[in-house]
Amino acid sequence: MQWNHRDDIAEALLTLVQPLRSRAAEQPGHLALGSHGTVYTENRRDAEGFLRILWGLGPYLVHYEDEQLQHQWMRGLAAGCNPHSEHYYGKMMDGDQLLVEMASIATTLLLAPDKTWNILSEMEQQQLADWLWQINERRLAPNNWHFFRILVNVALKRLGMKYSQEKIEEDFALIESCYVGDGWYFDGVDQQFDYYIPWAFHYYSLIYVRFMADEDPERAARLKERAILFAQSYQYWFDSKGEAIPFGRSLAYRFAQASFWSALVLADVEALPWGVIKGLYARNMRSWMNHPIFTADGVLSVGYHYQNLVMGEGYNGAGSPYWAFKSFLLLAVSDDHPYWQAEEVEQKVSPGRLSLPSMKAMIEHTHHSRHVLMYPVGQFIGYQNHACAKYSKFAYSTVFGFSVPRSNYYYYEGAFDSVLAVSEDGVHFRDKPLDTSYELHEDRLVHNWQPQVGVMIRSTIVPCGDSHVRIHELETSRSLIAYDASFSAPFHTVSSGDTAVVETSLASYQSPVGSTIAKAVTGFTQAEMIRVEPNTNLFFERTLMPALRAELQPGTHVLVSVMAGIPTGCESQLPEVKLTEEGVIVHYNGQTTTVKVK
Repeated sequence: MQWNHRDDIAEALLTLVQPLRSRAAEQPGHLALGSHGTVYTENRRDAEGFLRILWGLGPYLVHYEDEQLQHQWMRGLAAGCNPHSEHYYGKMMDGDQLLVEMASIATTLLLAPDKTWNILSEMEQQQLADWLWQINERRLAPNNWHFFRILVNVALKRLGMKYSQEKIEEDFALIESCYVGDGWYFDGVDQQFDYYIPWAFHYYSLIYVRFMADEDPERAARLKERAILFAQSYQYWFDSKGEAIPFGRSLAYRFAQASFWSALVLADVEALPWGVIKGLYARNMRSWMNHPIFTADGVLSVGYHYQNLVMGEGYNGAGSPYWAFKSFLLLAVSDDHPYWQAEEVEQKVSPGRLSLPSMKAMIEHTHHSRHVLMYPVGQFIGYQNHACAKYSKFAYSTVFGFSVPRSNYYYYEGAFDSVLAVSEDGVHFRDKPLDTSYELHEDRLVHNWQPQVGVMIRSTIVPCGDSHVRIHELETSRSLIAYDASFSAPFHTVSSGDTAVVETSLASYQSPVGSTIAKAVTGFTQAEMIRVEPNTNLFFERTLMPALRAELQPGTHVLVSVMAGIPTGCESQLPEVKLTEEGVIVHYNGQTTTVKVK
């Protein structure tokens, strides 16, 4: 499927919904898709699974007919909002998970009122409105959640029901406090610049623009301007095949990565030429459909490139991944929109490094965007699963992905790819948390961090195409074992060691997707090839990871290495690194970077 025409996209939605039809009939308003637990109750999990389908069904009903789906989901919604029904969703609490799911209901009512709201009885309409009204009486997390209340009140207003303009203004004030410039927001804490910006902040903003531009033109114009600015940098998150940089939390939502491009079209905001937007959307959707992201019975699984509960969050229920249906918002766009007539355009972005202070990262495209790498600084969020791995590694790759730990008890269980990890006993390891301070330059990034008491590390990262140089300056009051690892890469048989090379100062592995290399320059005692615990890498079930080991006594140390991940079929030179009295000198592609060390 090419994902370029609306009928093709509609057919894809129906194909994805087909395995859910019979399950949704078992309990009105609920969809039980699995048995693993979440931070919220089973009733909430099943309601979430049912309501998230509306992210696709609502847009579908604007131009298409499916009476069975329409009846099944509207009868279920009516039962869930009926306080006298055994299937009632219940009263809301502060921070309730169902406050999140109200956004899909509100969007569906805005997009297709004739096929949703208008087929309900007057009593059912009032019960639905009353249930939604609860969001005005509850405390919300100080982040993108405030858009849920905005959308609910806009929907209630347009349907002629009681709404709160006061809450809309309060919520926009909170959203405004998260804006940092260049189209970028942070999601509640200023160390978090991830996919919640495109698939939440801008996505909801553009729905607001679509329905409120005439009534609130000044705010709509501002939101459109920010979306245009955001698109200029967000396009760099995608490689030429549509793979997006794996980074941050909630990656189980997968092809929600394309939802921002879908929302631009709905709001008629040509942030990039329509053909470019079409290419970014279609390639990402095609990429996802080429991965084994569904269970044997066709249900979208928790995981990333494959089914994987290890990498999920505590709020990832069996139905949670259907947030990805946000990308079907395109189905609500009219036939005559120029997007549908535009030809898909190949990705053309500026080559080399791009320093983006507003999103606290540097991005590099290599080999005509066949490989995209992100180097973040100063990013982290507490109270999330594997926060260090998802936000604070030195590098993230569209070819090699990244790994999350199974445990920090043994190094191979920690799967510490693309980061330095230290241990006092060789058993318990600590990697990089939030930077205590950082620097983002045009040619390098600097992390100052403290893995434990008595250990201070200054890590300078110099990106060099598919490679990067790491310069670690350590001050430690205790003896340490340190491992610095490159990217991990897939292997399929135990005998694949014939493609691995391990020498004193070099470990390299030629995998099916490319070569991953760890090369010591100074400070390390031995190179090793680590076979990490299965199901830790988000891309590959089993991986090997080249790493460099150092044994450090109390005092000051400098560790310098070259780490590389080179896609199969691509040629890439490693940088030349010299140690001089001036510091560490890095030569690459005609450029020289000098890093002074203590």
